Amino acid sequence: MDACMLIRERLVELEHDQKALAAAAGVTESYISQLLTGKKSPPAPNRTDIYEKIEAFLKLPRGRLSKLANLQRMDELRRNLGGSPAPLNAGVRDFILFKCRPASEEQIHANFEKHAFGPVERLITQTLMDVAKGTAREDLRNEDGIRAIARANGRSFEETRVTILDFLDTDIFNLTVDHCEAYLDPLVESWTIDLVRFQIDIALNHELCHIHTKRFEFVETGPAEAEPGFKEFLRDRSLSGDATDKEIVFLRNLRFDTGRPTSFYYYRELQNLRDPLHFRRPDEA
Repeated sequence: MDACMLIRERLVELEHDQKALAAAAGVTESYISQLLTGKKSPPAPNRTDIYEKIEAFLKLPRGRLSKLANLQRMDELRRNLGGSPAPLNAGVRDFILFKCRPASEEQIHANFEKHAFGPVERLITQTLMDVAKGTAREDLRNEDGIRAIARANGRSFEETRVTILDFLDTDIFNLTVDHCEAYLDPLVESWTIDLVRFQIDIALNHELCHIHTKRFEFVETGPAEAEPGFKEFLRDRSLSGDATDKEIVFLRNLRFDTGRPTSFYYYRELQNLRDPLHFRRPDEA
């Protein structure tokens, strides 16, 4: 049994219709219809909140639909593994290049043409999508924000939620111009990449983001040098003698922008880690 079949069966058992289910899930009736008829693949559970809402409405065990959806998606992936991925939508590529800073646009355009849907094009597109999806996830948790976006675009709350859910479930192989216009265009002002270090700099809309620039880079780094105070802490067995390997790893990885911690600081930090007053139990979170 797949997730959609289970939903259909529970609707019949509880004598509910798709309209009521759509209202409970905060989406349009059309979205539910496409999902249940197989016209739309079940969204990835880690990209949506719809399964939790449907499970509550249909009185299903928590996580049941998510597990079935994952199995269904894995089965679809196995069937499609034999084929080659389709290239990016031409309009999407044009949009990505339009946002590229003029200084590097010619070089990037040549790379895209020589290596169609190659590593650089996929890396840039995926990075821009990840940034936009971070904003979309925040939107999804803010119902007031969704209503404001809906009013601004002349759409219903449910239609706007469906748009966000669709975008969160999209990958670079299925990215459309509509996605770009709805999320990437208002968010991303420009981007550039250093092809030697694979460093991507993205300038964001100041009115929409409190962070104006994001940088992503791949560089080789050596192991971080341990703080002198940490080395002294390890040498002094009266301070570190009963520290576990896990605690030592935690203390070693502490970083400081200003000041150099002493060995006694690490001892006090070790005691803080062990003090139950400083941590809530999982059932209290």
